[in-house]
Amino acid sequence: MSFFAVLVSLLIEQIKPLPRTNLVHDALSNWLDWAGRNFNAGRDHHAWVVWLITVLAPTLVVALVSMALAQLSFLLALGWDILVLYLTLGFRQFSHFFTDIRDALERGDEFSARQLLSQWRHIDASELPRGELLRHVIEYSLLAAHRHVFGVFFWFIVLSSLGLGPAGAVLYRLAEFASRYWARKSRLMGAPQHDRLMDLSQQLFGWVDYLPARLTAFGFAVVGNFEEAINGWRRDATLWRQSSEGILLASASGALGVRLGGGASGAAFSELGGGDLSGVLEADGHTSGATPVLGHLRSVVGLVWRSVILWMLLLALLSVANLLG
Repeated sequence: MSFFAVLVSLLIEQIKPLPRTNLVHDALSNWLDWAGRNFNAGRDHHAWVVWLITVLAPTLVVALVSMALAQLSFLLALGWDILVLYLTLGFRQFSHFFTDIRDALERGDEFSARQLLSQWRHIDASELPRGELLRHVIEYSLLAAHRHVFGVFFWFIVLSSLGLGPAGAVLYRLAEFASRYWARKSRLMGAPQHDRLMDLSQQLFGWVDYLPARLTAFGFAVVGNFEEAINGWRRDATLWRQSSEGILLASASGALGVRLGGGASGAAFSELGGGDLSGVLEADGHTSGATPVLGHLRSVVGLVWRSVILWMLLLALLSVANLLG
């Protein structure tokens, strides 16, 4: 059932994607804001209470609904899986900006491309050189693909195999969303209680993302240049501040043969707050490989889709083995 749930949800999302601004995103923001106002008084244990309420409680609700529907009807359980996956997993939740930026660059409209990157990442990219613009689009797109697709995919499979339905998808997406939300709140408001929530949510998301990030990096190596991806993983992963980000980007750099990493380009990257991923990506140096060019954006799309096919094939094989067993 897991294979068909993922396949159908991806197909539906390609046909009818969620818009850039949607009720689900707004509801999540309001949910976290409400919990923060009512349960966070600035103590360390209050941060735990808020995280448990906003991340773990909805995950448990989804698991209970899944178990109840499984007792009633296979089709109801499958429909529930597809609905939750449609809301949590998919490329079109982040690819709007990527596609628009690529189209603008293909037209030679770098001004529009920089504006779109600024809207996407909430940063000032007005003075960003073309090569740096392409590099950041590649890096953010690879991380977004992992956090919207592969990380969700991993936790959905793990918990659905335990009979908890799509609870894993909800756990991953809420943990990731909370880490971004409280980082944004901390930057905008500078309140100590938000700093505690930011630190805790980012630490817990790091734990949740530990295995998925490494599996995604390995998938990039398998469907790309394996030897260079593994060498990049070993050699360059520590260039980035966050270990999971470093592993993903170093592996993808080798798989694609493109140079990634390097610090933000001075004033060109003054942060304006918010963004889909917390903070501006900076690295203490860069990987080996070719300077990013427009053609690498298509290579990124190919790498990600080949990775999706790889994991879908593995899931199909596991499903067949389970049926035969």
